[in-house]
This record gives sequence, C-alpha cells and structure tokens, in this order.
Amino acid sequence: MSRSLPSVRGSLPFVWLTLLFLFCAFPALVRAQQPDEQSRANIAGTVVDPKGTPVVGAQVKLTRQDQSKDPSSAQETLTGDDGQFSVPAIAPGPFQLTVAAAGFATETTSGTVRPGESFVVPQITLRLATEVTEVQVVLSPIEIAEEQMKEQEKQRVLGIIPNFYVSYIPDALPLTSKQKFRLAFRTSVDPVTFGVTAAVAGVEQATDEFNGFGQGAQGYAKRYGAAYADTVISTFIGGAILPSLLKQDPRYFYKGTGTKRQRALYAMANAVICKGDNGHWQPNYSGIIGGFASGAISTLYYPPEHNETDLIVENTLIGIGATAAVNLLQEFVLRKLTPNLPKHNPPAQAPAGN
Repeated sequence: MSRSLPSVRGSLPFVWLTLLFLFCAFPALVRAQQPDEQSRANIAGTVVDPKGTPVVGAQVKLTRQDQSKDPSSAQETLTGDDGQFSVPAIAPGPFQLTVAAAGFATETTSGTVRPGESFVVPQITLRLATEVTEVQVVLSPIEIAEEQMKEQEKQRVLGIIPNFYVSYIPDALPLTSKQKFRLAFRTSVDPVTFGVTAAVAGVEQATDEFNGFGQGAQGYAKRYGAAYADTVISTFIGGAILPSLLKQDPRYFYKGTGTKRQRALYAMANAVICKGDNGHWQPNYSGIIGGFASGAISTLYYPPEHNETDLIVENTLIGIGATAAVNLLQEFVLRKLTPNLPKHNPPAQAPAGN
C-alpha cells in the first residue's frame, strides 16, 4: 500500500486537468453540434389575386434542396387576413416556396437567404385556375336591342308578308336611331313591298284612279312610282325620322293578355299612342304628324286635282283608322299566322271575356 499512494497522488493532476478541459470545452462542443441561433433567418411575403386583393388562407410551403440537414427547413404556414405570411427561424441558404389556394393555380418562387437576414419575398400573384375560371358575357342594351330586332326581321305573315313592326317581347329594349332607320330601309326594299306596290298600281290603272296620270305603260309607271313613294316616305318619316327626333318607338307591342275587350281597346288606342324610348306611353306624334307630312309631300307628285288640303286631312284620318284595324289583326289574328317568332315564353293568357 505504501507504494500505491504516491502513484495515486501523481495521477491527481491529470484527472483535474481532464475535468477542467471537459468543463471548458463542452459548451463549445454543444454549439458545434447545433446551428447558431443568431445565424437563422426569417422569410416573409404577401399573396394576392390578379386584382391585387389579398388571398386569405393560402397554403405556403417552404422546401430546401436537402431537408435532411435541418428538419426545420421544411415548414408550412397560411396567409392571414391581409394576405401576408411569415416563416421564422430558417437556416440560411437556397429555398423554394410553393403557394396554393382554392380556385387558383399553384405558384412557386425561389431565392437564397443569408444568415440572420429578414428576407421579404416579392409579392406573389396567384392566377385563376383554368378549370374554375368563369367568364360572364354581359351584353349592352344596344346589343340586346340588336338581337331582338334581328328576331323581328324574321317575322313574316304566312312566312311571306313582312311583319317587322310588331314586337312580341313586351319589355323589348328601345331601338337606336340607326336601328330605326335600318328597319325602315329593310321594309322599303323588301321584295314583298315591291310586289304589293305593283298590285296597287295595277288596281289604280284598272279603275282609272288618279286619271291625271293617263293610261298605258307611262300611266302605270307613274302610279307605281307614286304608290312606292307613298310607302317609302311614310315609312321613313313615321317609322324612323320622327321617332328618332321625338324618341318614340314605332313598333306595335303585342299585348296578348286580358279580356278580349281590353285587348281590342289596347289595339285601337295604339293608333294614337305609342311607347316612348323611356318606356312610358305617350301620344303618337310620330305617326300622326308623319301622316300629315307624307300627305303634304305627296302633293309634289300626284295630279293637282288630288292635292286639296281637305283630302290630305281626310287621308291622314283614314290612315289612323287603318292603323287601328291592322293593330286589331295583330292582336287577334296575325300572331297565329306568323312563324319564326322570338324565342321567348308568351305571356300567360287571362280568362277570355267580352
């Protein structure tokens, strides 16, 4: 035992030196095994839609080239009410962000963050996903009126006689001035118009009406020209020029509801009233004044004996009565004989009455 004591005492300095080394070196070894907290970085950014509105609840996923080196490098978060997100305590180096949200296409962005940096990602704009994109085409009032007018131009009684100046759409939009003139022109150059004019001139020739025109081919040509001029002038003045100036609708609006008496009164009243472009009913100045105007102009090409003022007034009043009769036919007969009606559900019919 006397020999072992010196050996033990001789080893004590080594033991104490070893313990002192471990005590001093241990913290350094621990720090060497863990990344320095001060070297970690933060990543933040904002997610918006194509209009710049913040996207709430978008999923933001951060990935690294080698996630095995640091498990914290793979993180996910959601954007807040302001569309912003933040991924804290990120190890420095390259990264990639993947942003996904319902209704939007997935977007990715990448970058490199330095130690201790607060990296702000450029604003991320999500595009609408193709499969959920909804496109709504809204037509302007002029475009809707154009479509309605094209349907009217298909209306022909028995599939032959033009029936362009009646609307079977009760709330049809008003026509523009250009559309009113086009409808008048379309009516004036329709083949049926030329055919009817030829028949009228033939009857006048046979009965020697307007004998100042004479007989023969020359007399027939004058009667034909006068009859066609009457149609064109009255159509343009009463159906285009005055309606454009006075903002009135030259069409007859089919009623189709109510008792027979109500519908008959409505049809006859429409000879002297009309719907304005503002949708309100008003005196039909276009039709009445147009009748007088076209009668006055006709004095320029009819024989003098048929140009008295009282005849102009009489013919205008007869024209109003004829319009009322045609309106009655429109309300009760012509609709049944007119194919190619607008593709709209007809108004519900009220119980028939007197």
